[in-house]
Amino acid sequence: MIRRHLTALRLGLLGADALSAIGLFVALSWFRFGSDWADQWRRIGVDPIALAAIWAGVWVSALWLMDLYRLRARWSIRSEARAVLQAAMLIAVATFSALFLFKLPDVSRLFLLALFAAQTVVTFGIRLTIRAILSVLRDHGYNTRYILVIGTGPAARRFADRIERRRALGLRVIGHLALEPGGPQTTGRRPVLGLVDEVEDIIHSRVVDEIAICLPSEHVALIEPLTRLCEEEGKIVRIPVDELGVTLSGARLEEFDGIPILSLVYGPDRAISLVVKRLLDIGLGLLGLLILAPVFLLIALWVIVLDGAPVFFRQVRVGLHGRPFRVVKFRTMVPDAEARLAELQDLNEIKGHAFKVTDDPRLSRTGRILRATSFDELPQLWNVVRGEMSLVGPRPPLPSEVEGYDLWHRRRLSMKPGITGLWQVEARREEDFDRWVALDLAYIDRWSVWLDLKIMVRTIPAMLQGR
Repeated sequence: MIRRHLTALRLGLLGADALSAIGLFVALSWFRFGSDWADQWRRIGVDPIALAAIWAGVWVSALWLMDLYRLRARWSIRSEARAVLQAAMLIAVATFSALFLFKLPDVSRLFLLALFAAQTVVTFGIRLTIRAILSVLRDHGYNTRYILVIGTGPAARRFADRIERRRALGLRVIGHLALEPGGPQTTGRRPVLGLVDEVEDIIHSRVVDEIAICLPSEHVALIEPLTRLCEEEGKIVRIPVDELGVTLSGARLEEFDGIPILSLVYGPDRAISLVVKRLLDIGLGLLGLLILAPVFLLIALWVIVLDGAPVFFRQVRVGLHGRPFRVVKFRTMVPDAEARLAELQDLNEIKGHAFKVTDDPRLSRTGRILRATSFDELPQLWNVVRGEMSLVGPRPPLPSEVEGYDLWHRRRLSMKPGITGLWQVEARREEDFDRWVALDLAYIDRWSVWLDLKIMVRTIPAMLQGR
C-alpha cells in the first residue's frame, strides 16, 4: 500500500470510530440509567470513563480485525456494512459468552444489545459521511496530490487506472508523457502532455507532487536520470515493478492494489508526524486567530486612520510543489507599490532571486512599524488554517522569483511555505539568497515536529527584538 497517502485516512477513521464509541457509550448510559448513570456503573465496581475508553479500544480493535482500516481492492457500501456488522457480532458473541461463563448478572443485557446495535449504525454512517466529505473536498481540489505518469504503454495505463479507482488516496493523474512523438494525444480520459524529454518543463509549469515511472524494460536506462531530477526537485517517485523487475538503492518496497511499488521519497517521510504537523497548524492557527482578534481590530483601525483603506494586502505566492495561492498580510506599503517595483530594482540588497530594500520608499506610515515587529505577517494564520501555508516552513516566494530559480533552488517548494522558518530566526538579515535556500533545505532535511516547536519558540523573541 502507498503508506504516505493512507495514513491520514486511516487515522481519521480510527479517531472518528474511537470518539463515536466513547460518545455513544456515555449517551446510552445516560438514556438507560438516567442522570446518575455514572453512579450506576460505580455500584458494580467499574469506573465509567475507563469503561467507555475500554469499549472504544475494543470496538476499534474489532474493526481492525475486519480490515476496516485498509484500502480494500473492492470497496462497496455493502462490503463496508457487512464488515462493520461482523465486528459488532464478534464483540457481542465474545461479551455474552464471558457474561455467561463468569456469571455476571449485574450487567444490563438490554444496554449491551442497544450499544452493539447503535454502534453498528453510527459507525457505518460516520464512515460513509467521511468518505463523502473527502470525495467532495478532493473534487474541489482540497488535499489532492497530483501525479504525472511517465509512459503511455499498457503498464502505464493500467497503473493510472488503478490510481483513479482509488479516490480515497487523494491522488489525481494529470496526464502522461510519451517516449516518442507521433503517438496518441490521450490515453483514455487522460491527456498526453508531451515527451519524456520535456519532463523538466512540464513539472515546472504544472503542479506535480509525484511522478510514476511506467516504462517498458527496453527503456529502463531512463529511470536513473528521471529519479535524479526528482531528487533535485523534491518529488516522490513511484515505480511499479511487477513487469519491470528493477531494484533501486534507497527505495522502499510497497504494495498497491496487489502490485509491488518501489517508492523513492525525497523529503520528510514520517507520515504520522506530518499529520501531527497539520493538526498543530489547524489548532494553533485557530487559537491564534481567536486570541489575536482584538489586536487585528486595533491594527486595522490604525491603518485606516493613518493610511486609509485597504487594510489587507493580498498577493499571489507559490506554495507546495508550485501551487499558487493568495497570501494575506496587513498592508504596509502605498497602494501603487507593485507598479513602482521596477524602478527600485537597482536598490535590491539581496544577491539572487528575492527582493529587499531596508529603507523602502514605498512603505506607509504604519508599514515601518508593522514590518519592524513582523505584525504584518499575522493575517497569514488564515492561510495556515486553509492549508496553503504552515506555521513553520520556507518563505513563500513570488512567481517571478520561482521563474528564475536554479534547479537546486526548487526543492524548497517540496514543503509548505511557513510564516516563520529556520532562516527567519537564524539569518533574516543575510543578503545572499543561496544562503536562504541552503537553510530552507537544511530545515527540510532535518524536519521534525520538535524542530518546528523549537523554531516557533525562537520566533517570539526574534519578533519582539525586531529581528
